[in-house]
Amino acid sequence: MSESLIDPIELTQSLITHPSVTPNDEGVLKTLQDQLEKIGFQCTRMLFEEPDTKPVDNLFATYGSGSPHLCFGGHTDVVPVGNLSSWTNDPFDAVIKDGNLYGRGAADMKSAIAAFTTAASNFVNEVDFKGTISLLITNDEEGPAINGTKKVLEELAKKNVKIDSCIVGEPTCPSQLGDMIKIGRRGSLTTNISITGIQGHVAYPQWTLNPIDALTKVLKKIVDLELDSGTDDFPPSNIEIVKINADNTADNVVPQSATAQINIRYNVLQSEEGLIKLINNIIKEELSDTDYKSKIEFKNSAQPFLTKKSDFTSKIKEAVDSVTGLNSEFSTTGGTSDARFFKDYCEVAEFGLVGSSAHQVDEHVRVEDIEKLTKVYEEIIKKYFS
Repeated sequence: MSESLIDPIELTQSLITHPSVTPNDEGVLKTLQDQLEKIGFQCTRMLFEEPDTKPVDNLFATYGSGSPHLCFGGHTDVVPVGNLSSWTNDPFDAVIKDGNLYGRGAADMKSAIAAFTTAASNFVNEVDFKGTISLLITNDEEGPAINGTKKVLEELAKKNVKIDSCIVGEPTCPSQLGDMIKIGRRGSLTTNISITGIQGHVAYPQWTLNPIDALTKVLKKIVDLELDSGTDDFPPSNIEIVKINADNTADNVVPQSATAQINIRYNVLQSEEGLIKLINNIIKEELSDTDYKSKIEFKNSAQPFLTKKSDFTSKIKEAVDSVTGLNSEFSTTGGTSDARFFKDYCEVAEFGLVGSSAHQVDEHVRVEDIEKLTKVYEEIIKKYFS
């Protein structure tokens, strides 16, 4: 065992100073790799690229060998900062003020990566254990998520690397550290609807066919759907209109086409195939016996999943509750994460910091929460390998 002393606050600050907006890592993976190698981790970089996508660098680091294999899943990429002048401090200066650490990626999720790295360092320097601790860190979670975690897991499977359990460090807590652990997520289906009519002068509607009329009827019928009432583990499936547009720059012209995009966050009571059929049937019914033409495109970016409560989830809850003093709740709320990829290979749960400021101007976390999260992760590791 190698001697290592890591300050999770300093490591978080170091990671934040790299402006690693998806998919550019700006040296952040090297900083993390250097730290992990000092601890004794074996590090492998994996670069993936597909046509019409930008290349993405990924890091897979392991300590030990064999089973059981506990993996930490995370991402070093961050969303753009938006209006820089709105920030109190430069978003990549990692300023500490009034007990808060400010910076893009502080909440989502460089602090969690630093906390787990520190926890792993403390553990391997104190305990002889059998098994493997690993970190799978991508720089493509906030973006298309094509060349990141999904590709790494596929490559590991080809090499017969088996992960038994994974904890993803996304910010899971809505109010205070320790109040929520995620054990599942809803699926996400995006639908693009385009309707074409007949362009013409607004003063002569008899010679036009307004696609907006048809589109609004279709959208109303879709959003009025009550798909389900949810389950004991999942909230109700939800439909939202996220975009509406018409190819029109004039105020006296009926447009030729109109488009809209909807997103459905659906639970295990629904299926991708069933939702696609439902939407297609609504559009077909509304446009039947008309001269409108339609084009529908579907993209399903995640399937719903639920990790069964088990010894693994119990150990996470025990660790969280013992460090924070709270009675944590298992939940499936929120958006998608890379847990959607891990669930095809191993049991997976998510636990991280408070996420209320994630993606916002002046993103920040409590310094003491980073320290507590480090203790939580160390307790999880101890319990896992006990």
